[in-house]
Amino acid sequence: MNYDISDFQKEVIEESFKIPVLVDFWAEWCGPCKILGPALERLAEKHKGEWKLAKLNTDNYQEIASEFGIKSIPNVKLFIDGEVANEFVGALPEHMVEDWLKKAIPSKNHSTLNEAKELIEKGNQSKAAKLLEKILKENTDEAEAKVLLAKIYLFKDTDKSIQLILGINKSPDTSELVESIETISSLLTRQRYKSLTFESPEKEKYIDAINDLMNENFDSALSKFIEVIRNDRKLDDDGARKACIAIFKYLGEENGITLKHRRDFGSALYI
Repeated sequence: MNYDISDFQKEVIEESFKIPVLVDFWAEWCGPCKILGPALERLAEKHKGEWKLAKLNTDNYQEIASEFGIKSIPNVKLFIDGEVANEFVGALPEHMVEDWLKKAIPSKNHSTLNEAKELIEKGNQSKAAKLLEKILKENTDEAEAKVLLAKIYLFKDTDKSIQLILGINKSPDTSELVESIETISSLLTRQRYKSLTFESPEKEKYIDAINDLMNENFDSALSKFIEVIRNDRKLDDDGARKACIAIFKYLGEENGITLKHRRDFGSALYI
């Protein structure tokens, strides 16, 4: 199959809005290019329908090569939605290229996941849950969908939330939220079964904070947890600090409640 292209705008930029396009910048005189090229072609056939391969001879298209900062070849760039989403330089072994592609190519549910995230941010959790349930019905291994659904169910059905993330493979995109869900679900479950057995003058305030958290009153919960940090940092194995961090990660760093309490939290740690 011929992967050479002649119209970069149409065959790469415009096409990348429909499907990821992997561009192999190469030249006839480049020895490593002759090793990498056939490997990319085999992978393109193997993963047909997931992404497209486009080969561009840099000697014939020097302006395009210059536009994309090609200084050494082989140079491989992945285009998604008209932009370079990822890249590598050099003739990697075929298995390494395939591993790289698995991480670099968004799942087919990429747009649906983004829609679900936007709905969650807008507070429309019911509609977001339906989208995520649909994804998981088609692909039970979609980790990000599991994590987002676990976030939605955390306060409505804590047991279901825990089951969704049980044994999940954490990724850089999901690890913080998974750890947040684990921390919060542990607090909610322990409070539900009255298993907070330590003694401290701050115990009542700590339990009040957990009750506020259970009712999704994050503002009040954070105020009380921060007060506990100031007065008894060691309570429940540094539980108040861990709870604050978990709430910040659950809400997001740009959330108004997070921003409101971040400074007080920081100062409480260093009293």
